[in-house]
Amino acid sequence: MAEDQRKLQSLSEDFQKLQGELQTTVEARQKLESQQQENKGVQKVQKPPEIDEFAQLAEDANIYKLVGPVLLKQDKSEAVMAVDGRLEFIEKEIKRVEKQIGEIQEKSESKKMEVYQLQNSIQQQQQQPQVAS
Repeated sequence: MAEDQRKLQSLSEDFQKLQGELQTTVEARQKLESQQQENKGVQKVQKPPEIDEFAQLAEDANIYKLVGPVLLKQDKSEAVMAVDGRLEFIEKEIKRVEKQIGEIQEKSESKKMEVYQLQNSIQQQQQQPQVAS
């Protein structure tokens, strides 16, 4: 009986750790989505959204990039490549994190079922001596 209680405690702790890990991973995904929206905002004009902001700029237009407290001049092609590269990286990261979330959810559900089954087993063991009395 005491062994079952220790096992139940261990499973409960594992489940709580998985829930904490899931929460951290979901927060990471939200941060990535926020960064994605920021970069899409740089890439496109807000009205109408289908027009590319870079397409409206002349090839020799002045584009500046904020690096720390300094604005550095940047070529249009460099700026386009940088934004596109960031968006591509962020999209890959979002897919990776979503896969990680799915895996954690599966593990969490499995632990939850183990806890539930062990709790039922303990309850049945506790009821058996009462029936025998």
